[in-house]
Amino acid sequence: MIDPNRLWSRVGAEQNLKAQNPGGADEAKVQAVLRFLDHHREAALRHFTPPPGSRLFALHNNRDYSVNDELSASDKTSIPQPDLPRNFFLCTDLADFDRLKQSPYNVVLQTKPDPDDGSLSRLAARRGFRYINLECAIGDYQGQMDRLLWLEQHLP
Repeated sequence: MIDPNRLWSRVGAEQNLKAQNPGGADEAKVQAVLRFLDHHREAALRHFTPPPGSRLFALHNNRDYSVNDELSASDKTSIPQPDLPRNFFLCTDLADFDRLKQSPYNVVLQTKPDPDDGSLSRLAARRGFRYINLECAIGDYQGQMDRLLWLEQHLP
């Protein structure tokens, strides 16, 4: 098993494979998966890395993950909904953060490529493209749609 948002670097993928498969994956299997990911990673990234001036947007659902998990790793934060910590934006561009912090929604800014956890946000910071991730609690369809609509209406 691997978290699909942790396979975007070899370091992150290896850490996540070992964390997700404690005692269940021998080193040969881990190395085989890492070689497979290394071989295919760049081709996959070519398909969805945004052109200059554009952004990559991702929508994630979560069970236990929350904005509180990201506070210490963030450059800036705006938490107007502390009672909804599982619903938040994570972005890598300061201008996007400045707009999103005007929303009624939680948002964090992460501009540093390290620590390398294999995530798209760290990859975007490393490669210098705009990335916005909307995290929402599983089952909060209306919360997702409200935030998505706000994003579409307020970000260029």
